[in-house]
Amino acid sequence: MLFTQIEFAGLFLVCLIATRWLPSARARQSLLLLASYYFYAFWDWRFLGLILLSTGVDYAVGVGLRTTNAPRRRRAFLVTSLVVNLGLLVSFKYFDFFVESLAATLAPLGWNPQGLDLVLPIGISFYTFQTLSYTIDVYRGRLEATDDPLEFALFVGFFPQLVAGPIVRASHLLPQFRQDRGPTLERLLVGFRQFSFGFFKKVFIADRVAVFVDGVFVDAGAFGMGTTWLAVAAYAVQIYADFSGYSDMAIGAARMLGYDFDENFRHPFRATSLTDFWHRWHISLSTWLRDYLYIPLGGSRRGSTRTYVNLMLTMLLGGLWHGAAFHFLVWGAWHGSVLCIERWLRGRNFEFAGLTGWVWSMLVVLVGWVFFRAQDLDAARRMLAAMFGVESAGIDWWHPFAIGAVAVVALWHVALGTRLRALRSWPVGSWLTPVLIFFLLGLCLAFPVGNPNPFIYFQF
Repeated sequence: MLFTQIEFAGLFLVCLIATRWLPSARARQSLLLLASYYFYAFWDWRFLGLILLSTGVDYAVGVGLRTTNAPRRRRAFLVTSLVVNLGLLVSFKYFDFFVESLAATLAPLGWNPQGLDLVLPIGISFYTFQTLSYTIDVYRGRLEATDDPLEFALFVGFFPQLVAGPIVRASHLLPQFRQDRGPTLERLLVGFRQFSFGFFKKVFIADRVAVFVDGVFVDAGAFGMGTTWLAVAAYAVQIYADFSGYSDMAIGAARMLGYDFDENFRHPFRATSLTDFWHRWHISLSTWLRDYLYIPLGGSRRGSTRTYVNLMLTMLLGGLWHGAAFHFLVWGAWHGSVLCIERWLRGRNFEFAGLTGWVWSMLVVLVGWVFFRAQDLDAARRMLAAMFGVESAGIDWWHPFAIGAVAVVALWHVALGTRLRALRSWPVGSWLTPVLIFFLLGLCLAFPVGNPNPFIYFQF
């Protein structure tokens, strides 16, 4: 089910009314859990079994870790969680990729292994990382395991963040369930405002820009240099509006129900280095990779060479998390390499700042988006060749809306560095709130783009 579908509006309205009027916290949590499972089953009910399996295993692992201090038993519990969750993720998302890669190597020997051709369950990367963070934190002694199966099931399956994040930590969400929080007028207004902004980003900006972006990337290399650069910049706007729009809608929906999520985007196009960009983009993933992968690998504690290796491994796995394809691995390698370069330069007292740092970071990010969006590595090569004039004999296509969207998003990020940033935090009771909300929603209704596109991160 999409946040932009009318069915979601009906489901959410039922949840909102019920959480306000049901007599007990247990009843409200039970209804939210059932609604969450219905939300996911609306796509394909069969994959509910994966969520239930992951939930059951990690709840049992948490209880087991809570009841023993024996190191070997604790490690066994943790390994059980890792094997089950990563086993499901690898089987559904990566098995065919590895088999196809192996088949190319083994073909001369006459062996042609076959993949499983499994459908990728929506959101499996998100809820797998979310529940793994719980078991790892309990194992480390940083979080007390819950003994309430309903509470834990709701943590894993809570529908606002179930299929595309943000990846919410148990230490942040479980205490809110225990406080029996519910909707208030202020939460309703603030949440609806944020949900509306996210809806506008997705429906009016991302889905409309996608028409131009898809046309250029499908025929990679067939367009001139200017059009290709515009398409890459427009894709940056599209994926930002699409994914930050989803995050805004998820955060807004949760807030209306009485729960708070941390922000997932912090004006990423104001970054003055790639390091700064990852402090602003998909924050819940970047902090997850830092806390559960980069730091356990050794972080920056074991010398420069090991630090560079850890950065590369983290970004390679981050690229692979996004998709089982070589172009995602190259995207991760590109980001990892640049992060290593920036760290090396900082060690020699070079600071990324100001206009030079911004141009550098945007160039790096845009080149990276080519690998991320392209259908394969050959398409990425043709796009880059057109961008840098190696093969630029293609046609020109100057899409007015794409140009306007790039300009507006750029100007908005510039404005955030001026006094206009106060617009982001105007009082909820301000007359600007209803005027702006109705204006943005009116634009979406007045200029429809047909059926809503799935959110980009649903494929991950």
